[in-house]
Amino acid sequence: MIVNRPDRVRATIEVPSDKSISHRALIFNAIADGRATIEGILDSEDVRSTAACLAALGVSIDWPDGANVAIVQGSGLHALFEAEDVLDCRNSGTTMRLLTGLLSAHPILSILTGDDQLRRRPMARIISPLRRMGAHIHARTGDTLAPLAIKGGDLRGYAHDNTVASAQVKSAILLAGLYAEGETTVTEPFRSRDHTERMLSAMGAVLKSRGETKLSITPAQHLSPLSLRVPGDISSAAPWLVLGACHPDAEIVVRNVNTNPTRTGMLDILRAMGADIEVNEERTTGGEPVADIVVRTSRLHGITIGGALVPRAIDELPLVAILGCFAEGETIVQDAEELIVKETDRVAATVQALGRLGAKVQPRADGFSVSGPIAGFQGGRVDAGGDHRIGMLAGIAGCLAEGTTRVDNDAVAVSYPGFWDDLARAAEGTAARS
Repeated sequence: MIVNRPDRVRATIEVPSDKSISHRALIFNAIADGRATIEGILDSEDVRSTAACLAALGVSIDWPDGANVAIVQGSGLHALFEAEDVLDCRNSGTTMRLLTGLLSAHPILSILTGDDQLRRRPMARIISPLRRMGAHIHARTGDTLAPLAIKGGDLRGYAHDNTVASAQVKSAILLAGLYAEGETTVTEPFRSRDHTERMLSAMGAVLKSRGETKLSITPAQHLSPLSLRVPGDISSAAPWLVLGACHPDAEIVVRNVNTNPTRTGMLDILRAMGADIEVNEERTTGGEPVADIVVRTSRLHGITIGGALVPRAIDELPLVAILGCFAEGETIVQDAEELIVKETDRVAATVQALGRLGAKVQPRADGFSVSGPIAGFQGGRVDAGGDHRIGMLAGIAGCLAEGTTRVDNDAVAVSYPGFWDDLARAAEGTAARS
């Protein structure tokens, strides 16, 4: 894609539906007793990977190509069949990790694989606790990398201390805990996103919170199907919030965004940096809080981001590097080692991508730092390395840079198929073209 900086940015944008909720709505309804309608489901490559894997396991899913409504016919907790072939999760870590937890409870042989990127992502953090619960899981390279061969069944409850706050790891263990004998407990250093807890509770599972960071689940006899409308994904809204805050003449409205407090770290970061941002029309949809967000050109200042704020903004943190380039003083992201084990090493990828445009982002062992404001971005050529978050970061940076920016290997279709079209409209038709 080719991106140029517009003189003016004005837009009202409906971002794609929440990817995390879309995955979970498919998986959880697949093991429920009855039919569920998922409206506004995200039609992206990652979510399609989850649907394809579930269909291969015998789940009836009616989801025509290009549609934003999926109908799942669940047949109960124990209704999955052994797939005839390997289950291909493609680029979706959520698909692989949550299905590993679910399949660990089923007495069938399952083999999960993915693309080159996913096969490089570490899986030991789910393999170890699931083995302690009784699952038989084999993996490559010292039992850390996919493909994963799983033979499940006869699990027992387990108390797991998660050293890093990770919703995917927590969700995999809780799914296994639905079937395990006795109570299963997950403790985290900080609270991670809670879509799994909200949805399973609404479907009849018994979960108990013990403070902010400790959660337990007991075995379920059945789950009730849950029909819902999926709200907009705040991770997909974040690029627009950054563009609106940093561009010298901008006002952007992002409508129907999920504002679950375990996901709104980016809003807190923007407010702390001085952004002109409003959250309006707050309401509830499908048990999740939703609002419209307005952002305008802002005068920003640097801050330090770490601790409990990190898991609440983990997918959005690369975009903070752009904010730091336009802020007075130093912006530091720390305690974010999780960035290194995403689709790419997102610390290195962020440093490289913005460095191509003249920014000076310094890597740290647990994040990065930026001293701003920089003299100005200069257009250049950025290879996003097949990471959709870096692809969107490069597109927004190109919209703020002088001259022309070319973005290769953007992979934005993984989570936001219409990103480039929305960028062109926000920039009055002049920003992006292939």
